[in-house]
Parts: sequence; C-alpha cells; structure tokens
Amino acid sequence: MPVINVDCGKITKEQKEKLVEVLVSKASEILNIPEEAFLTFIKESELDNIGKGTKLLSEIRKNQ
Repeated sequence: MPVINVDCGKITKEQKEKLVEVLVSKASEILNIPEEAFLTFIKESELDNIGKGTKLLSEIRKNQ
C-alpha cells in the first residue's frame, strides 16, 4: 500500500481535497498502481512552528 505524506502550513479542506486528488492521480499513473491503493497523510503545522532561515513563517507572511 503506497503512502503519500505531505507536510505543510494550514490549508483549507478544498485545498486538501484537490491536493489528494492530484497527487494520487499522478502517482497512480506513474507507478501503475490503482488510486484506491494509496493512503495520503496531510500534516499541517501552524506558521508559528515553521522557520525559514532565521525567521518564523508567521513573521515573514505578516511583513509581505
């Protein structure tokens, strides 16, 4: 059973649905494995818990 793991910031339910649809569809096509065999795990992190360089993403986004 193939597993797809996605680590990201907070995303909407609609974004999750589209992400799972596209990732599984393309992986199924490339690997020649039925879409139903895939499990997809989405791990969301608050922007305060993600750093880029020396700054938190929450601060970077606030300043954009």
